[in-house]
Amino acid sequence: MAEQSNLPDGARPTTRQELYDLLRRDGLNRDSFVLQDMKRLGFWPDTKDQPSVPEQFLNRESQLYRELNALVTEKRRVEDREQLLKELRKQRMAESRRKREETKKRRIEAARLRAENWEKRKETEINYLGEGVSGGLNDTATDTERLALAQLPVLSDPAAIAAAMNIRVSELRFLAFSRAVSKTSHYRRFLIPKKTGGFRQISAPMYRLKDAQYWILQQILDKVPLHEAAHGFVPARSIVSNARPHVGAGVVINADLQNFFPSITYPRVKGVFRKLGYSDAAASTLGLLCTEPAIDEVVLDGENWFVAAGERFLPQGAPTSPAITNILCRQMDRRLQGLAQKLGFTYTRYADDLTFSASGEGEKKVNLLLKFVRQIIENEGFVLHPDKTRVMRTGRRKEVTGIVVNEKPGVDRKTLRRFRALLHQLETEGPAGKTWGHTPNLLAAIEGYANYVFMVDPEKGAALKAQVRQVAGALTRAPRKRYPARKKLAGSAPLPETPTAAPTEQESAKPWWKFW
Repeated sequence: MAEQSNLPDGARPTTRQELYDLLRRDGLNRDSFVLQDMKRLGFWPDTKDQPSVPEQFLNRESQLYRELNALVTEKRRVEDREQLLKELRKQRMAESRRKREETKKRRIEAARLRAENWEKRKETEINYLGEGVSGGLNDTATDTERLALAQLPVLSDPAAIAAAMNIRVSELRFLAFSRAVSKTSHYRRFLIPKKTGGFRQISAPMYRLKDAQYWILQQILDKVPLHEAAHGFVPARSIVSNARPHVGAGVVINADLQNFFPSITYPRVKGVFRKLGYSDAAASTLGLLCTEPAIDEVVLDGENWFVAAGERFLPQGAPTSPAITNILCRQMDRRLQGLAQKLGFTYTRYADDLTFSASGEGEKKVNLLLKFVRQIIENEGFVLHPDKTRVMRTGRRKEVTGIVVNEKPGVDRKTLRRFRALLHQLETEGPAGKTWGHTPNLLAAIEGYANYVFMVDPEKGAALKAQVRQVAGALTRAPRKRYPARKKLAGSAPLPETPTAAPTEQESAKPWWKFW
């Protein structure tokens, strides 16, 4: 390879070495250099447009000289095969490193941009809420006319739901996300005893989810008109209004829907909101907020894990569950009421308890009624409990949701006698060893039963409530403080007795359950 000259452009060599360096740098022979110098000093005419023959000859000679030098340099390089391969390998590795660095930088930048974009989208969008439940989150087509006609809020996507609830989209995602395994649970689960034996699992939502569910209940579910036969969890209706239409009937039939709440799964709940006019995205989100799967709690490495053990369904304990069941059962209620009217029966429903009653000719069609009732219930996606269908005819005590309906709405006489006996025992003997129902809080239990009797039969209930208040006052009255007798010191005057402090006004006004 030609050596590089240290002379700057335009400088003249002053030594022989500088001259050789300049000739190698510019690819000139000595004659060409002399010719250029003679032109510079004016000893040779500078004819650039029409160079003379000697000048052309020297230029051509210089060109050939440069090409020859290049060929000689290339020949030397090629002849050294190992050095050539090393240089080629070095070049390839350098090029490869350069490309890898460029690719790495592009990937890092692309990942950063995707992360930034995803963080921005997460603040305003929800595109995934778990496996198997996220398919419709991109469908925001909403039936605004139907929603406006029903006076329901227009919610097209999860972001609109979060804005309406006055929460962040990230919080809505946390509450609605369907997790197969999680370290947290949105419900507190416990068991309560049933009147008929066994236990019922209650899933009480945590406060943030409960707030979201109450918003859904008040802003959406409570505004949906229900069938007139529904009495459970309906304002201004109760077990008394459910029982009153069957008073004095010749035959009363009680039926029960098996696994009522667990049988209403997430797809059916989502379908309720879709039928109201909400988009697939909004219905999916609302349905997830109102359902939960069965959970197995597992301890692994000292940590609690909540593992989903099936598909999502309506939890007993969520404020939205009863309202959703009433909306979902509207078509079933219409069909059962139509059947009942056709056969001469009266029909009401309290949650999962179905009641039919008839007098006269209708009493002869009980089997026919039950046959068609079973078909309708199965067509609506429910199952009639095989062990909880009762047919009560004339001469028997007839009950509807615990209320006796033979002549007028009333409570069970045997149970009422036991309750009065308990109140007498509490007044005479005290609360030791006494229980009522399945709750350990005796005073709350007797007060609750007195209120129940008052709701069914106000005349009897008023007397019982007064007696319960008297018993509660006696049980919660603060006992008189007693002090041991003080010893008389030798040579001292008698010590006065320490008076018992009277209860303060605040203590007197303290509710009875605060003392229990």
